[in-house]
Amino acid sequence: MAVSDTASRSGGWPGRTIHGAARLFSAVVAWNDARMTRNALSQLTDRELDDIGLTRADIDRVARTL
Repeated sequence: MAVSDTASRSGGWPGRTIHGAARLFSAVVAWNDARMTRNALSQLTDRELDDIGLTRADIDRVARTL
């Protein structure tokens, strides 16, 4: 019992692996959100972008700051 308690408190490789996988998953989710936003904004006309206060040059910046 003491061995598993010590291993769980120090993190060890299982903790680092889970943390790394969670960070990777989070990065993939953020990338996908930015991709979807970029695609949706790119579908809008210049007039529609102007209505929401954006230009085509703003699309990448907006997608990155989600």
